[in-house]
Amino acid sequence: MRETGGGDGDDENNSGDVSLKLEKRMKKEEEEEEEEEDDDDDDDDDDDDDDENGAQSQVVLVVVVVVVEEIPTFSMPSDHTISNPILPSKMEPSPFHPTIIFLISTLIIFQLITAVQSIGVNYGTLGDDLPPPSQVAQFLKDKTIIDRIKIFDVNPDILRAFAGTGIFVTVTVPNGEIPNLVDPLAARRWINTNIKPFYPQTKINYIAVGTEVLHWGPQSIIDNLVPAMKSLYQALLLSGIRDVKVSTPHSLGILLSSDPPSQARFRPGWDVGDLAPMLQFLQKTKAAFMVNPYPYFGYAPNNSNFALFKPNEGYFDKFTGKTYTNLFDLLMDSVYSSMKSLGYGDVDILVAETGWPSQGEPYLTHVNVENAAAYNGGLLRKVSSGQGTPLMPGRKFETYIFSLFNENQKPGSIAEKNFGLFRPDLTPVYDIGIMRSGAQVPGAAPTVSPDAAPTVTPTSAPMVAPPTESPMASQQAPPTAPSGPLTGAARRGALTSPPGNSAALNRFAVAGSAAVAKPNPTPTLPAPAPKQAQHQPQPQGKKWCVPKPDATDAALQANIDYVCSSGADCRPIQPGGACYEPTSVRAHASYIMNAFYQSNGRNDFNCDFRNTGVVTFSDPSKGACKYMS
Repeated sequence: MRETGGGDGDDENNSGDVSLKLEKRMKKEEEEEEEEEDDDDDDDDDDDDDDENGAQSQVVLVVVVVVVEEIPTFSMPSDHTISNPILPSKMEPSPFHPTIIFLISTLIIFQLITAVQSIGVNYGTLGDDLPPPSQVAQFLKDKTIIDRIKIFDVNPDILRAFAGTGIFVTVTVPNGEIPNLVDPLAARRWINTNIKPFYPQTKINYIAVGTEVLHWGPQSIIDNLVPAMKSLYQALLLSGIRDVKVSTPHSLGILLSSDPPSQARFRPGWDVGDLAPMLQFLQKTKAAFMVNPYPYFGYAPNNSNFALFKPNEGYFDKFTGKTYTNLFDLLMDSVYSSMKSLGYGDVDILVAETGWPSQGEPYLTHVNVENAAAYNGGLLRKVSSGQGTPLMPGRKFETYIFSLFNENQKPGSIAEKNFGLFRPDLTPVYDIGIMRSGAQVPGAAPTVSPDAAPTVTPTSAPMVAPPTESPMASQQAPPTAPSGPLTGAARRGALTSPPGNSAALNRFAVAGSAAVAKPNPTPTLPAPAPKQAQHQPQPQGKKWCVPKPDATDAALQANIDYVCSSGADCRPIQPGGACYEPTSVRAHASYIMNAFYQSNGRNDFNCDFRNTGVVTFSDPSKGACKYMS
C-alpha cells in the first residue's frame, strides 16, 4: 500500500501515475475479457449439452448474456480520487430498455416453471399385455410430462427404445450380481456390456446397485454393496463416462424410529457399518441417497388424510416447532435427520419409489382410484412446488412414482398388480396432470381428479395419544433375500411402510386397525448385531412359528401374501396340498409363517410378522400336514 504524505507536487505526480496505471490495467482486463468470450464461443460450438435440466441450462445462458452485456461503462472522475483502484466510483445507467429486461425475465420464469413440471416413473415389465418399449418411449415423450424412468434391470430393448428421446434412464444391477462387481475387471466388463453400447444416445443418468439390499440381505451381499458401488464408479470414469452416477435404493427399514422426525436415526449396526461409508461415497461423487417411502403402507383409518395429502390437523414436532401436514414429509425428514446425525445432511435425497394402488382385495378399503389419485396427485404437486419439507425448505427431490403400468403377472395380491398410472393400452387409470396439455389418448376411461392441495390448521400437540404397539408400529427387514427375481411391489411386498417403533404414526392409528388395513407382515429385526456376531450358531432345540391368538384374518392373509410373493413354496396350502385342510386363513398362515421362520435362521425376530407371530415349542403338525422344523 502506498503511504500518504509529501508535497502538492508529489501528490499531483502520484495521481498521474495512478491514473496511467489504472487505464493500462483496465485496457488489459478488457482484452482478456474479449479473449475469454472468444474461447467461450468456441467451447459452446464444441460441447455437447448433456445437462440433466435442459430448460435450466437455457436459463443460465440467458442470464449470462444479460450479465455480460449489462456490464456498465464508466469514466474516470475528474479529480482522480480513487478509494479502490479495482472498482469504478461512478457508473453509467444500463443500456437495456426496461421492455427488453421484462421480456427476458418472463422467459426465465416460464422456463423455470416448465422445467419443474416433470416427474419420473418406475417402468416394470411383469405383464403379458404391455406395449413394446418403442411405443412406450414415444408415448412418454409426446404425451406426458414424465421425463425420466427407472427400470429394474438393464433391459437392452428398453435402453435402445429410449435413445434420442431425451428421457433419463436409471438402470439397476440385480442384487445377486453385487459381490462379483467388487472386482474392478468385472465392473469394467459390466459397464462395457450394459452402459457403453447405449450411452450417450440413451440418457442413462444413474446406476442403482441392487434394490433394498440392507433390507433383503444376505450379509454377503450387504458387505459387498459399497465396494461394488465404488468399483462401478471407477469403471465409469475409466470408460470416460463422468455424468452417470451410482447409488442404491433403500426401504425405510433402515430407520430405527421416526418419532419425532427430527430425532430419527438409522438402525444401529447399519448406521456406522454400512450407511456412513455409503453416504461418504455419495457425498464425494455428488450422487443422491435413494429411498423408497410408502405412506400407503402406513395407512390407518384415522390417518387417512395425513397419508393422502388431504386437510388434517397435522403432527407437531416439539423439538423443532415444525408441524407436518402429510406423512411423506414426515418420512423424508426422518431420513434427513438420520443422515444429518452421521454428518451427511448435505447429500441429496432421491425418491426412488413411492405410490398407491388403485385396486385391491375387498378388505383393503383404502385401495381405490380416488385414494390413488389423491396420493399421487398430492405427491406431484408437492415435488413440483419446490417447497421442500419442514426440515429441508426449498429442497427439490428427484422422484419416481411406482409405477408406470398395471402389471398382471406380478406375484402376490391384487393390489400389487395395480400400482400403475396407466393401463397396458396407454389409457390413464386416473388424471393427476401427467398428460401434456391437449394430449388425448383414444378410448381413455373417465378420470378422477385428485383433491385440492390441503389446507392445514396446525395443532400444538399430536391428534390423539399413542396407543400400545399397533400393526403400524414396526417396519423392519427380513434377513435374507427372496429366492426369485421380483420387482416393484411384488418384490417389495409390504416392505416399505414407515419405520420401526414409530409413535408418530401410532398417533394417527387406532388399536385393531389391522382388521381393515393391510399390515406390513415383514418380520421385525432388532438392531443389527456386529458383523462378527451375526454368524454365530443359534441355540439348539426345535421351535415353530405360529399366529398369535389375537391376530386378525386380514393381518394373517397379508402374511401369506408376503411370504408367497417372496418366492416361498406355497403349494402345500393350495388345493390338493397336504396343508390345504382346514381351509381357514389362520391354518394356512400358520404353515406359511413357520416355513418362513424355519428358512430364515429361526431367530425370534423372524417370527414377529408385525407382532402377529409367536414362537412355540409345541409341534403344530397335524396328520399329513407336517411343519418344517
